[in-house]
Amino acid sequence: MTPRVGILALQGDFAEHLRAFSQLDCEPVLVKKPPDVLDCQALVIPGGESTTIGKLCQRFGVDEAIIQLHQRGVPIWGTCAGMILLAKEIEDNDQWGLRLMDMAVRRNAFGRQVDSFETDLAVVGISNGPVPTVFIRAPYVTRVWGEAQVLSSFEDKIVIVRQENLLATAFHPELTDDRRIQQYFLAMV
Repeated sequence: MTPRVGILALQGDFAEHLRAFSQLDCEPVLVKKPPDVLDCQALVIPGGESTTIGKLCQRFGVDEAIIQLHQRGVPIWGTCAGMILLAKEIEDNDQWGLRLMDMAVRRNAFGRQVDSFETDLAVVGISNGPVPTVFIRAPYVTRVWGEAQVLSSFEDKIVIVRQENLLATAFHPELTDDRRIQQYFLAMV
């Protein structure tokens, strides 16, 4: 059975995630409502504006559905803004978050839009060389604790973390042609 991968489509670059997962052995679907979220075997929270995504999650009750997925052990992956929403702590900011991962993040930590960049990173658990990455107004993780494991860093800044069924990346793998991080995530299902 191919896993149904929900891509949260409230705001952000969900279309790019849909395109990326469409190239793999899974059933990617855009989800906006709690019943659709709960019908998934995996969920992606895309990059975008974390404050807006958070407010929409609360307004439509998607936040509770995501927490239920987590409690059931369903894999959840947050990219960029999704990483911020998964973090238990958001530094210097009181915005709402799901507060699921044992990590603290700093928003827009690499600078503004004009400071966006691409680089290749070695990632624990991913073979065949470095993974191409795209950082756009990206956060980074300032610290982890508990069950959270660092999978990759860039210039001593933590950019990939895994904690049990949760994965968080500061960058946008969906904007490259390399699908190894998506495949890593699907292997968590």
